[in-house]
Amino acid sequence: MNANKNANQNANQNANKNATKNNNSTSEHNAEFAPDMIVDRLLPKLIEGNREHVRSIIARGLAGGVSSEIMAECVAWPIHETLHKLFRKDQIEQVAFNYATRALRNVVDHLQLGYHRQQRNGQRVMLFCGPNENEDLGGQLAADLLEAAGFEVTFGGGGVSHDEILGEVHQRRPNFLVLFASAASDAPSIRLIIDAVKGVNALPSMEIVVGGGVFNRAGGLADAIGASRVAKSPAHLVTTLQEAKKEITRSNSSVVNASKQRSVDAAACSAVKQRSMRAVA
Repeated sequence: MNANKNANQNANQNANKNATKNNNSTSEHNAEFAPDMIVDRLLPKLIEGNREHVRSIIARGLAGGVSSEIMAECVAWPIHETLHKLFRKDQIEQVAFNYATRALRNVVDHLQLGYHRQQRNGQRVMLFCGPNENEDLGGQLAADLLEAAGFEVTFGGGGVSHDEILGEVHQRRPNFLVLFASAASDAPSIRLIIDAVKGVNALPSMEIVVGGGVFNRAGGLADAIGASRVAKSPAHLVTTLQEAKKEITRSNSSVVNASKQRSVDAAACSAVKQRSMRAVA
């Protein structure tokens, strides 16, 4: 009896030790693939320009179950913003900034191949960004995620004059004009675009959406220049436009229903008049 009791106790102790070991192992595994841990490993390799290690870190994260969308929003986008901040504060040199930005673009190009793609939703987006390589990368992140979410996206990048953008808007007639990851120097031009579009009222249903870049650094700027909506990140931009689409659909449905009701009311009124005329006759 005692021997069996001791054996059972030993077995339970071993099981508890194994369970603790497995839990610790699982926690370590989960921590390894947490986005902030991937950022910590990836950022110095990007600044070094170590493209091989960058690819290896991304590949390991994807193999560990991190989705391409999470990798884009929680790894690539925070690093994109951090690089811009470090460079503006002269905490990294131009060469390191160039190494990192170009290696990160390779990551973004690779990630978009793994996005879950939804059916087209019938909404057209024209997207422009700031003139620099880093801002262009932020714009690409946004364009790729919007396209995967079902939007038809035309991405014009940076350095395009507001006159050319207005010409494209009038020709393509998008549902949304998105000015994302813009530089501070772009703000006056964006204001001119918004004023011009609203002034001629050529596309009253088109919304002008801004976000990222200078709009994340200068609170209230989006409202001050008259933008319809503002988004802080590429994923936030996707949800912002999706919500806008729902609001547009609800609004259009209300207009259609109101029109139908007016038609019904008019028909009923006409029938009453005809009955009245027959009664008089």
